[in-house]
Amino acid sequence: MKKLNGLLLTAFMLFALAACGSQGNQDTPVNDEPAVQQPAASVGDSNVLIVYFSVMEDDGVDTVGGASRVAVNGELMGNNEYIAALIQQETGGDLFRIETQQEYPTTHKPLLEFAHQEGNENARPALATELADLENYDTIFLGYPIWNADLPMSVYTFLESYDFSGKTIVPFTVHGGSGFAGTIQVIASLEPNATVVEDGLSISRNNVSDVQSDVTAWVEGLNR
Repeated sequence: MKKLNGLLLTAFMLFALAACGSQGNQDTPVNDEPAVQQPAASVGDSNVLIVYFSVMEDDGVDTVGGASRVAVNGELMGNNEYIAALIQQETGGDLFRIETQQEYPTTHKPLLEFAHQEGNENARPALATELADLENYDTIFLGYPIWNADLPMSVYTFLESYDFSGKTIVPFTVHGGSGFAGTIQVIASLEPNATVVEDGLSISRNNVSDVQSDVTAWVEGLNR
């Protein structure tokens, strides 16, 4: 637990100092049906939130090799959605899914083309879900696919929509061979006042169905 507890304690102290020097942040407005519940569990002295963006394709590939989805107990889940659920099991944190007002194609080639065009335009798609009470969380696990060797544009929108100062951000990704592709450094540049953990979890999409033990070991490693 020492490594993660140290990070969390540092984030907590920074958050406490910031709170002493101001009147405190206003609550982030929520939709009529909030997408995230009040914190239900914590790791050490810190509340944990698991945020993810995941688009599940429904064509052309099975749920084992090279797929964007995985079958779990008969339920289909997007790759990053599944990893987020495993992290929740290990940490007891809350889940929040990044969703956009626009709909993404769910077939492979149109999705690739759409993501490529969105990246070329450096777009910032409007979000359909809003995060309540970010100030209640100290550690944010952030999961996303790698699109064109970059973060999805929706993740840019998310990171630019909230103040993560004093928070600890722990990245994870499911990829097609690129690893993180420099996105951890991108997150650190977008959030210079947050602690961005470099030891993120990078999983090949070919191995998603067999990663539960890897996720457990990774989370335990963060806790040392």
